[in-house]
Amino acid sequence: MDELTTTQGIVALAAAGVAAVALILAIVLAFKLRRMRGAQKAVLGGSGARDLVVHAQQLEKGFTDMRDWVEESIEHFERRMQSTESRLDGCVAYRSLVRYDAYNELSGHQSSSLALLDARKSGVVVSSIVHRDQARLYVKQLQEGESEIALSPEEQEAVDTALSPVRA
Repeated sequence: MDELTTTQGIVALAAAGVAAVALILAIVLAFKLRRMRGAQKAVLGGSGARDLVVHAQQLEKGFTDMRDWVEESIEHFERRMQSTESRLDGCVAYRSLVRYDAYNELSGHQSSSLALLDARKSGVVVSSIVHRDQARLYVKQLQEGESEIALSPEEQEAVDTALSPVRA
């Protein structure tokens, strides 16, 4: 015991203490390194030894490729949407039916005018004039709301009704 109180003993005790602290620190660092390697394996995968920088570059390339694909897809869908919208503009967007008694015969409003117009206000007005012993059918074409042949008051009413705002 006297040997521990000497200078050499104190130095030996201090060295043993430093060694014990270093051993504990080494064990703690070993556990942390093991955890970090497990996390790295989860990120990098278990296939071979790869560098984290190489992995980051591959991820960046993957995201760049995905961004390019998304941009191409958006451009494709925008072109298709424009094509679809232009086709829809040519479909019947406005319609109206006006029934009337063409000859004032009290026949129950058997005559009618039907307006079928697209978004550009172009289309046709079909009129069916019914009399007791005959029926006549007239078709007039409209281009941007204007007809080459004058519209009857009932046909004009059908066009105006078709183009009027929807009432609640």
